[in-house]
Amino acid sequence: MEFRAAWMGYWGGNSLNICKHHILHLSLLAECYRSPLTGKRNYTYMQAVQATLGGKMYVACGVAQYALQIGLIIGYTIAAAISMVAIQQSHCFHRRGHEASCQFSHKPYMIGMGLFEMVVSQYPTLEKCGGSRLWHQLCLLGHGKRTTLTGIEVGPGLTAAQKMWRMFRAFGDMLICCSYSAVLIEIQDTLKSSKSEIKVMKKVDMMTALIMTFFYLLCACFGYAAFGNNAHGNMLTGFGFFEPFWLIDLANIFIAMRLLGAYQVLTQPVFVAAESHIRKRWPKSKFITREYPISIGKINLNLNINFFRLTWRTMFVVIANLLALALPFFNEVLAFRGAISYWSLTVYFPVNMYIAQNKISCKTLRWFGLQAMNLACLLLSLAAACGSIEGFGEALHIFKPK
Repeated sequence: MEFRAAWMGYWGGNSLNICKHHILHLSLLAECYRSPLTGKRNYTYMQAVQATLGGKMYVACGVAQYALQIGLIIGYTIAAAISMVAIQQSHCFHRRGHEASCQFSHKPYMIGMGLFEMVVSQYPTLEKCGGSRLWHQLCLLGHGKRTTLTGIEVGPGLTAAQKMWRMFRAFGDMLICCSYSAVLIEIQDTLKSSKSEIKVMKKVDMMTALIMTFFYLLCACFGYAAFGNNAHGNMLTGFGFFEPFWLIDLANIFIAMRLLGAYQVLTQPVFVAAESHIRKRWPKSKFITREYPISIGKINLNLNINFFRLTWRTMFVVIANLLALALPFFNEVLAFRGAISYWSLTVYFPVNMYIAQNKISCKTLRWFGLQAMNLACLLLSLAAACGSIEGFGEALHIFKPK
């Protein structure tokens, strides 16, 4: 957040933070959990879209959701490797001093993570995955930094065009914070059936928006105040090679551990959806449907191997890792997936489902207001996508493989 504030300034960064969470708080999606006519539940986001907007929008929603999940998987692979390399660099600097050239490749860690996920992904389902979440902030003694209300100023080494593109990229980084909209209906499905479940979900949504806004504003304001225009995209790797180095290492270890589990949380829905579709298409194929139990002697491991699952899941992990190896630019990946998911999943589908369910007629003031918000968020997402694509080009231009 402090890195985004460095490019957008206090006014721009904080204003966007408040606006995007206010839009999230509108809770239009919470009202799409049940059909207003029949009261039938929609257990997933895609079911809600299919019931309200039809089959074509159902397909579009699936593409948007799975694109977001795959983007997150690639980003998690990159982030975990960055954290592990940071630990190695920290120990190198601690032993040899900060003048030493401690440059290490991310590739071995990405490959190692891929091998680990290949094995873990063979479990048919993973009901509970992911460990404790460590919300960490660096508390380092800093010296005075110059900050501005409008972010990093144009001058030597930074043209107006470069600042504009990086501001757009910062938009995408901030929009990814709203990605939980993709699972909001699934969360709502955990509430007990009652007449007030929508009211309960709206209260939860309001509290979530307030807490997220407050948390991100604190990160942005204090981080920017501490580091100013030199704020780094990843604080743990940008300024994390000083004492106490063990504390930074611990934070990076927890990040890597969390991402290993979160990887499976994201991939399992993709695996299950694809395998369910394939089984319906070819129900008599032994390659697809037959399960082979695994045992060591007389010991049953309670694990079955399915050749289709083994082949397809391994290929998925390999392709995801190859993409992560080809695009080792964490901030650019973060911005791009934020751009493509925010407008579609947080704004477009909820707005159109709300209009359809409440039968809001065209050319009314309410309809114009919703469509104006829809258009504004679309333009913001397009700007963020353009900024992240430009960032990919810039990163590829200066990237030197290790």
